[in-house]
Amino acid sequence: MIYRAIGLMSGSSLDGLDLAFAEFTEQAGQWTYELKETACYAYSPEWTDKLNNATRLSALDYQLLHTDYGHYLGEQVNRFIEEKSLHFQAALIASHGHTSFHIPARKMTAQLGDGAAIAAVTGLPVVSDLRALDIALGGQGAPIVPVGEKLLFPGYEFFLNIGGIANISVNAANYLAFDICPANRVLNLLANQAGQAFDRDGALAAGGNINTDLIETLNALPYYEQAAPKSLANDFGTDIVYPIIQQSGCDTADALRTYTEHIAVQVQQSLEHLSLQQPQRLLVTGGGALNQFLVELLRVKLEPSGISVVVPDEKLVNYKKRW
Repeated sequence: MIYRAIGLMSGSSLDGLDLAFAEFTEQAGQWTYELKETACYAYSPEWTDKLNNATRLSALDYQLLHTDYGHYLGEQVNRFIEEKSLHFQAALIASHGHTSFHIPARKMTAQLGDGAAIAAVTGLPVVSDLRALDIALGGQGAPIVPVGEKLLFPGYEFFLNIGGIANISVNAANYLAFDICPANRVLNLLANQAGQAFDRDGALAAGGNINTDLIETLNALPYYEQAAPKSLANDFGTDIVYPIIQQSGCDTADALRTYTEHIAVQVQQSLEHLSLQQPQRLLVTGGGALNQFLVELLRVKLEPSGISVVVPDEKLVNYKKRW
């Protein structure tokens, strides 16, 4: 059986809308995939501002944005289909939307991007609101990605996504997935201070020094003491972590070096707590997988635990979590 779908994802880093046209083949219970076409459409400053400030809107204005963004997503799908000549090829659209509110402890999550609006604009069946049922059942709101990892990447024990938030999945008998810490959302805010959209290859961080007091403060945040599974909302990085860094008085290079170290330490500690047998393979994807300095830190920290770090081709790095 062959399934063809277009997936949409908007991450907390707000770098743009990711689209992927994927073909999945199931034969005798074994699944394979091919990413046929991909694209990332950068947000205009207007859309970046709208999504970034969505949680401050009134109830009516929030719902209007939800609808407007759904129509916008539909228009971008049509653009993608036209540019990639995908007419009549996709059986459905799967849209994650853009997360605004995420409070699993209260069994509530909300993603912008009305699925009905996407369907109206594209004329295609749409699967959306992907997190709500998992949250209602007491989960953390990411039920689909671990299933895909388990079926499509059987050669790996761990899957690390370094996006706006770093999160990990464990391919074990009792499958486990959880958020580790804010990642690119904070790194990008720090890079913005130096007039850069992001810290390319981790070059700025590599030129800085670790601020001991700051990293001790960051590593002592209560979230890291919570047992998995657990998940983070975007505002943990923007409203809690980033202000702590600003208050430290670090210059940009030292702040980036310290926070990059913090991410690596939290990944290391998360994996050590799992106590799985050696050797293990860790597949790293998401924009942070292109941060060479961060990846090298991970390799150094995880080698004593028998965990090898694997960064795949750039297409898989950028679109693995976008299905």
